[in-house]
Amino acid sequence: MKLTIIQTGDVPPALRPDFGAYPPMFHRMFEAAGATFEYEAVPVFDGAAFPDPAKLDAILITGSAAGVYDDFTWLDPLRAFIRHAYSTRTPMLGICFGHQIMADALGGDVRKSEKGWGLGRHKYEVKSRPEFLATDLPALSIACSHQDQVITPPKEAQVFMGSAFTPNAGLVYANGAALSLQPHPEFTDDYTLALAELRRGKAPDAVVEEAVASVSKPSHSGDMAGWLGAFLQR
Repeated sequence: MKLTIIQTGDVPPALRPDFGAYPPMFHRMFEAAGATFEYEAVPVFDGAAFPDPAKLDAILITGSAAGVYDDFTWLDPLRAFIRHAYSTRTPMLGICFGHQIMADALGGDVRKSEKGWGLGRHKYEVKSRPEFLATDLPALSIACSHQDQVITPPKEAQVFMGSAFTPNAGLVYANGAALSLQPHPEFTDDYTLALAELRRGKAPDAVVEEAVASVSKPSHSGDMAGWLGAFLQR
């Protein structure tokens, strides 16, 4: 099965020498979780043409420094791509910006949150238990890095995890083939730390320090990676 990664951004240049490009993070995440895919990366943020979603096995839309409110020329084609994929029930997963642009394209409201930066490992309460979420845990801890949030989910979406800081952190869609997360299960601990440190001077010092301390707590990223892989492959 081929997973087409719709790449909407990349690792910040300052961190790329140590951590490489963004798509291989997903390769490693799924491989560690035992999910086997062939991969194709389509860097639409860098001008790559969108494929026909009806002809794809599965889609993953990545994180990005972009916001849904920006005026990049690739954003409207991405919205059209998402709507087409949704209508054809092509399995589709959005992460961080991917989560936001899916919600935006399908009728939700996405904005820069007045709550500011979310950094480090956050804990999200399980709000509902869709079939793919194979756990009885009351909460899941996963790394995040964002300012924007889904303020109002689309009517087609059900919230399955959230927190006081990010109420709509996980959405599963009524077509049965679309799913999205605000946090980043693909982030390793060392990358989470490096990204938090990179935000010094942009995010408040207290937020950065809390993010750094949070990485010592247990993570459910590996569990989530397995559930996401199974969702895409089913």
